Amino acid sequence: MELTTFNFKMRGDERGSLVAIEENRDIPFAIKRVYYIFGTGEAVIRGLHAHKTLRQVMICIHGTCSLLLDNGTDKIVVPMHDRDQGILIDAMVWHEMYNFSPDCVLLVLAGDFYDESDYLRDYNEFLSVI
Repeated sequence: MELTTFNFKMRGDERGSLVAIEENRDIPFAIKRVYYIFGTGEAVIRGLHAHKTLRQVMICIHGTCSLLLDNGTDKIVVPMHDRDQGILIDAMVWHEMYNFSPDCVLLVLAGDFYDESDYLRDYNEFLSVI
């Protein structure tokens, strides 16, 4: 499995830093939904699913966590800690986020609106569909 990352341009001066992300320019899809995960305990595992069609980009904007990506054949573990880097989670990729630092804020840019029918929440079902 090939890991797709996006290195966003960080701008700043003595007043601080800024990262701007534009749909269809900095990431390869239109942004339909934005959400973020925070206040997650270190022992908690989030995600534990794949999407049939949804594409997302994850950005750890504060703190750290680990991201497991699994396409049914290969698995990659990505340490998330760069505020100016996004990781693409393509359709039909099982993903798990874990090892959250107490201050972690994980931002997700999604290419479509929430649709429960797009989720595969059982790993064995995911493997059978793949």
